[in-house]
Amino acid sequence: MTEARQETPAEPPAADREIVISRVINAPRELVFEAFTEVRHLSRWWGPEGFTTTTRSFEFREGGEWDFVLHGPDGTDYLEWIRWLRIVPPERIELLHGESRDDPNAFESVLTFALDDAATRIVMRTVFPTKELRDEAVEKYHAIEGGRQTLSSLAAYVSDLARKGAQD
Repeated sequence: MTEARQETPAEPPAADREIVISRVINAPRELVFEAFTEVRHLSRWWGPEGFTTTTRSFEFREGGEWDFVLHGPDGTDYLEWIRWLRIVPPERIELLHGESRDDPNAFESVLTFALDDAATRIVMRTVFPTKELRDEAVEKYHAIEGGRQTLSSLAAYVSDLARKGAQD
């Protein structure tokens, strides 16, 4: 007599819970990666158009945290928190992002930095705990456009740094 096995449902595919944004940036990979690792850089480009960033604490290491406030163009402040989960310089950063350390709706992001001739292709893959949280981020917070604007700000910032470096 064979024992019946009870199947456990597989974790739902991430496709309906994720946002993927990519961009080719005309700057060396090491410089693009560095822009994520040093607070002096992050505060100059992080966030969608019209937003500014105030860092409250920053420790870039696996297990380290970045506690910051995004200031919206309408005067709204958004408390933000990131824990760096895995760092593979200059190729990959994995992080957990939420409003605070105990945010049950925090989402995971993986950023990859790939060589693309003399440029860098950055891919930001974000997976939310549920499809509903992903949909809310897209509809209410304009996460896709905001992500594109953030990568555009990064591109402008590091391209300018690369140009200045080439002039030195």
